[in-house]
Amino acid sequence: MKLSSLPLCCMILVLNGLKNAVNCAVTKENCEVCVTVVEKFADRLTPEAKADTKEIEKAFKKWCKGTKGKENRFCYYLGGLEESATGILGELSKPLSWGMPATKICEKLKKSDSQICDLRYDKQIDFKTVDLKKLKVRDLKKILNDWEEECDGCLEKGDFIKRIEELKPKYVREEL
Repeated sequence: MKLSSLPLCCMILVLNGLKNAVNCAVTKENCEVCVTVVEKFADRLTPEAKADTKEIEKAFKKWCKGTKGKENRFCYYLGGLEESATGILGELSKPLSWGMPATKICEKLKKSDSQICDLRYDKQIDFKTVDLKKLKVRDLKKILNDWEEECDGCLEKGDFIKRIEELKPKYVREEL
């Protein structure tokens, strides 16, 4: 039977099924924070702790207390923080206790909370090669925010660039 002889509704269902199959494949590239955190956390667990789901959950909550940035947000989504609104730690602890790989665990987590794979690490800027004029104002503001610096009176992109250039010697070390 040719694909063109299938009714339109059947073709749509087939194509949607293929699309969903492609979207479900989780890799370190398309779900980087989840896969990285699960691998990093799993490596810290002892073989005895890996066998006990309650021990895994307890250790994850303890590990989450020291996280920042995107890893902290990941902990929040899973319920590893006290201020977490929901908790899906069982979706992490059970598969971990079975020895499931991080990519498969993240696939399961993504089904429970689609935001899991939306988390991405911030790209590091190489100040030796970057042209600040080509960055967006949002990125320039982020640089200053990461340095915990203000830019009072900055209205134009050039103002932000000037402030970053002033502060660069303080925050960017030149390697010899």
